[in-house]
Amino acid sequence: MSEDPRPACGAADVLSDAFFAAREDDLSRRLRRGRFEHALGVSKTAENLARLYGADERKARLAGLLHDWDKNYDDEGIRARVEELGLVVNPYVFEEMPQLLHGPTAAAALAREFPGLPRDVVQAVERHTAGAVGMTDLDMIVYIADALEPGRDYEGLGEIRSLVGRVPLEELYLATFGHVFLNLVQRRKRVHPQTIEIWNYYIARSRDAADDRRKKKGTA
Repeated sequence: MSEDPRPACGAADVLSDAFFAAREDDLSRRLRRGRFEHALGVSKTAENLARLYGADERKARLAGLLHDWDKNYDDEGIRARVEELGLVVNPYVFEEMPQLLHGPTAAAALAREFPGLPRDVVQAVERHTAGAVGMTDLDMIVYIADALEPGRDYEGLGEIRSLVGRVPLEELYLATFGHVFLNLVQRRKRVHPQTIEIWNYYIARSRDAADDRRKKKGTA
């Protein structure tokens, strides 16, 4: 899948409606119809979450739109894409779970093609597949939107959706991450090697936050 050279855009340009519309048009031809509709759903959901949680709505809608830029590559295509872009990735994921690399390859390809893309938008695209320790608000918003957009219809999502706006963003991310993790285990699927590290990190943060809230109530 070749990409035409494009003129460089500044950060302000890439957050414009015109840039968004142009990339939407790109995706309509780059992705299968169902996947394209998913990208639109993630974009809108990310924008809504950003509004609700005080993040940058323009960055959220753009990162949501672009998150599956490389999704149409098959396993061999993704491996070739990794090599073309010169990425250093986990060897196990490269061999056994290459589809999880469509986030990193998309991020690298988009940064190369559109140098004006904000780094946090590129990072959110990169991290949307497996998550990471130390997710930013934008990272979490795109990850959550990918799981919760209206086109998704998996068992248990209603419970997670009911938390939107009722719990802090990080707690919503942890609930979403946990749901995805449990779903993979129940379906006897492989999980990314970093999954346990990420889970332990955010569980510890969640418990620390709960302890802080209890202490504050005790001194009130």
